Amino acid sequence: QVQLQESGPGLAKPSQTLSLTCTVSGDSITTSFYFWSWIRQPPGKELEWMGAITRSGSTYYSPSLRSRTFISRNTSKNQFTLQLSSVTPEDTAVYYCARASALGINTLDARGQGTQVTVSS
Repeated sequence: QVQLQESGPGLAKPSQTLSLTCTVSGDSITTSFYFWSWIRQPPGKELEWMGAITRSGSTYYSPSLRSRTFISRNTSKNQFTLQLSSVTPEDTAVYYCARASALGINTLDARGQGTQVTVSS
């Protein structure tokens, strides 16, 4: 059974770069045919898809976040990482990593418990 666990700082200051890591167990990010994804949920709002990385290392990003988002991976640790630059208080949200069979939030079949990130000076 696949398990995903997010890790990273819970607090960031405006203009900083936020970095979160997802550690995957029970599946391989380099062999399985899934989209290893990042999604977030701001307070009072719906889930928002941010981007994904595939087993080949190809990346896909939400058009609204493309200029500030970078997803990478560490294959030796079976981890993938989200970097979000120039954060503002509007980036305050619960961030999740997830496994999906397609881009977007409609085909998620597993996700982590989420990590709260607050952007504040």
